[in-house]
Amino acid sequence: MIDTTKRVQTVPLRSIGRPVVSTEWRASLPVLQAAGVTLRELRLTDAAALLRVLSTGEVSRFISPPPTTVAGFERFIEWTHRERAAGRYVCFGIVPNGVDQAVGLFQVRQLNSSFETAEWGFALGSSFWGTGVFVESARAVIAFAFDTVGTQRLEARSCVQNVRGNGALRKIGATREGVLRKSFLRNGEFHDQVLWSLVASEWREWMTPSSAISH
Repeated sequence: MIDTTKRVQTVPLRSIGRPVVSTEWRASLPVLQAAGVTLRELRLTDAAALLRVLSTGEVSRFISPPPTTVAGFERFIEWTHRERAAGRYVCFGIVPNGVDQAVGLFQVRQLNSSFETAEWGFALGSSFWGTGVFVESARAVIAFAFDTVGTQRLEARSCVQNVRGNGALRKIGATREGVLRKSFLRNGEFHDQVLWSLVASEWREWMTPSSAISH
């Protein structure tokens, strides 16, 4: 069993644009605070809630098949801790205000050994779609990747048919780079994916107050 009671540092979203690259996250993820939501490391006690919210047809339609049991999610959570400790991967649970367990997650994995290029993905329970939780959570995770991990480029892949997911990525300032043909296998069928990117320098500029007004 993994001890999830250790003390963690809380990092407010205002750290955007002030990079403090470190490796302390490998020992324990900080808690990220944004408007209406907390992002923290997954706990074994999140397993049942994640199974309930991520295994519905509308949520799992465009993602790799999630675990099908509580025990499966517990093994996944333990795996996320090992990969984080190895410095290869980060996974934050999404915990909206007033909720105790995670109702979604953000994953960031290295695409090269320096973590300067990484791929990220997300899944959120459908009852929280359209509430603003995704946008606030995404901005916090992006800031963490760029300003703490030292990532310079974040890539995301979303099925062409996933209108909501592609719209969400566009909303947070991601750039659509192209279509990866037949790049995602789901239930025996290959799907085209849109490739999206975020670059640290451009995103910081996009997030400044003057840029936010123009966007």
